[in-house]
Amino acid sequence: MRVFFEKSNRILDLSLDLKPRAFLVLAFVFLIPSYLFPLWTLTMFAPQYPEGLRMGIYSWKLEGGNKGQDVKEINVLNHYIGMKDIEIADFNEFKWIPFVVGAVGLLILRAAVLGKVSHAVDCLVIYLYFGAFSVWSFGYKLFWYGHNLAPTAAVRVDPFMPPMFGFKQLANFGVYSYPGLGSYALGLVALCLALAVFLAWREGRLSPAGALRAAA
Repeated sequence: MRVFFEKSNRILDLSLDLKPRAFLVLAFVFLIPSYLFPLWTLTMFAPQYPEGLRMGIYSWKLEGGNKGQDVKEINVLNHYIGMKDIEIADFNEFKWIPFVVGAVGLLILRAAVLGKVSHAVDCLVIYLYFGAFSVWSFGYKLFWYGHNLAPTAAVRVDPFMPPMFGFKQLANFGVYSYPGLGSYALGLVALCLALAVFLAWREGRLSPAGALRAAA
C-alpha cells in the first residue's frame, strides 16, 4: 500500500501533457452555456392550459414562458393550494451558483496553463461535489415548496413532491421536468474533466519520464 501511494504521488506531481490540457480548455468552454441557457425546464399542462405553462431555471434567474407571464400564472394557481409564490429572492442558489461556476472555471484554466496531474484531479473532485450538491439543493427546494402548504388554502391537497426528472400528474396538471441545455453542457464539463484526468494518469504511467519517476 505504501508503494502504491508513493507511485501515485509521483504521478500526481507530473506536468500535464497536451491532450489533458486540451480537454481542460474544452471543459472551460462548456461552462459558458450555464450562463446562457436554462439548467432546468418545467412545463405544466391542464385542460384550461392546453399550450402549457413554462418555466426555465437558469443559474442566475427564473424565466417564465409567454414573456414572463407563465410564472405569474403559476403563482396564482399555487395560491389556491397554499403553496408559496415562486420568487427569485427565495432562491439562494442564484447567488452562489454563478460564483462557483466562475471559480471552477478559473481553477480549470489554471490547471490547463500551469497545472500538474494533481490539479486536474482537484478540478474533477471539486466539480463533482459542486454538481452533486446542486442537484441535492434543487431537489430539496422542490420538496420544500410541495410540503410547506398553508393550512388556510382554498383547496386542500396532500403534500407532494414536484418531479425532478420526467412526468408526474399533480391534480389536473401534468408536469414535465427535464434538464435544460445548460445542464447538458455542465454534464459535458464533467466528461471533459474525467477524460483529462484519465489521459493525464495514463500518460504519466506510460511515458518514459512518468515511468521512471513512478518507479523511483
